[in-house]
Amino acid sequence: MGVRRALRKEDAPQRDHSLREVCNGLRWVVRTGAEWRVRPHDLPPWDTVSQQTRRWLKAGVFEAIVHDLRRLRREVEEGAPEPRAAILDSRTRPSSPESGARAGYDGYKRRKGSKVPLAVDTLGHLFEQRQHIIKKGKED
Repeated sequence: MGVRRALRKEDAPQRDHSLREVCNGLRWVVRTGAEWRVRPHDLPPWDTVSQQTRRWLKAGVFEAIVHDLRRLRREVEEGAPEPRAAILDSRTRPSSPESGARAGYDGYKRRKGSKVPLAVDTLGHLFEQRQHIIKKGKED
C-alpha cells in the first residue's frame, strides 16, 4: 500500500470523518498516552482512528513525513537536501536477565551487553540503528 493510497481524497464517499479529525484523534492518544477507547467524545470513534493509523503506518506515511522534514531542515541549515557527512559511533546496551544468552561481552569497554552502532548526519539526525550481538571472546 503506497502513501498516495493511504491518503485518499478528503471527499471520498466511504469517509465519515475528516482526516483532520482522525489525525487530531491520533495526536490526542499520543499526547496523553491514554488507551484508544478512552478519548473525548468530540473526536471520531476509536476504531476509526486506530484503523486509519494502521493504514498510515503500513504505508510508511510517518516515515515519509520525517524524511521530508529532515530534507527541508537540511536545506535551510546547510543548503543541501542530502547529508554531506556521517558521524559513526556505537554503544553497549547493558544486558538484563530477560536478554539471556543473547548478550555478550565488549572487551574494549569491559561491559556485558549488546552493541548498538549509530550513524548520524552533521545535524544529529539518526540514519539507522541496528543492534548487533557481541560474541564472547570477540573484541571491537
